[in-house]
Amino acid sequence: MGKNTLNHDTVGLDDDKNALFIIDQTKLPNDVEILYLTKLEDIHRAIYLLQVRGAPAIGVAAAIGLYIAAKDFDVDCWEGFYEQLKAAKNYLASARPTAVNLFWALDRMEQTAVRSKTLALCEIKKALHDEALRIRDEDIAVCRAIGEHGLTLLKNGDGILTHCNAGQLAAVRYGTALAPVHLGRERGMNFRVFTDETRPLLQGARLSAFELVADGVDTTLICDNMASQVLKNGWVNIIFTGCDRVAANGDAANKIGTSGLAILAKHYGVPFYVCAPFSTIDMTAKSGADIVIEQRPPDEVTELWYERRMAPRGVNVYNPAFDVTDSELITGFVTENGIMRPPFYK
Repeated sequence: MGKNTLNHDTVGLDDDKNALFIIDQTKLPNDVEILYLTKLEDIHRAIYLLQVRGAPAIGVAAAIGLYIAAKDFDVDCWEGFYEQLKAAKNYLASARPTAVNLFWALDRMEQTAVRSKTLALCEIKKALHDEALRIRDEDIAVCRAIGEHGLTLLKNGDGILTHCNAGQLAAVRYGTALAPVHLGRERGMNFRVFTDETRPLLQGARLSAFELVADGVDTTLICDNMASQVLKNGWVNIIFTGCDRVAANGDAANKIGTSGLAILAKHYGVPFYVCAPFSTIDMTAKSGADIVIEQRPPDEVTELWYERRMAPRGVNVYNPAFDVTDSELITGFVTENGIMRPPFYK
């Protein structure tokens, strides 16, 4: 991998192998393994098992995955092709219910096919190939723009608190919440970043800490329940998080624990910014109450990271993957088009 994760895209298309490639995030931080996926079932599994994760990266993976599936459809008419395309799209969409980028990217791919339906099937497949690569290239440009806007909120030496992983590993490059940090590092700036471990899947410990340390960032890992003390100590100037879906009123769904962090930020007077592309905004969801929250398996809490089970058998487990941060707790949204501040649409 070289110096850091910025030396390799997190997700992409290998045309020679006709494969979606991803960094397997379940193996980090100890092993950096690139997977090459050619079967629809394996791509669905990779999204569900969080081998590829983060709203932008999921969208890119789904778009490329749908193209790979479509390339192998053995049909000779548009109607048969479209029927199989819809089935593959719906199958991939079932992998994760909360990240809107998954559905946004798949819808774009379907619309591309429909616009091309009068062409030969080989040309429709070429159009899907090109659209998947456009989605990938747009993600890189969007994340860099988010980084540029986020960097205007920072000064050299600032303390930053983040939750989960919304960096390079959650996108193709740069990421969202960590994009300002990576861009600042490119320009010789230094920051002090505190990253919540992010129970139960430890994305902050395994992923954010991994890419930040690799990029030479002064990084301190904390347990999720230590954030209040860190804020009280005055070590944090700003909080950056990502998100998987934003409702029309500005409520934002992100990794479980984000809403509690926003409440703490308000108490201690620390600005709380959500970094996200416009594609994450879901205008069909009037508020956070309309966002479906994914429920994950109990064993992620009771035994996933332990040599021996760490909870009694038979205990009930509540394991939502996300929570919703109310819009009044959010200082602003850092997007590719600039920084949006309240009042949000009501």
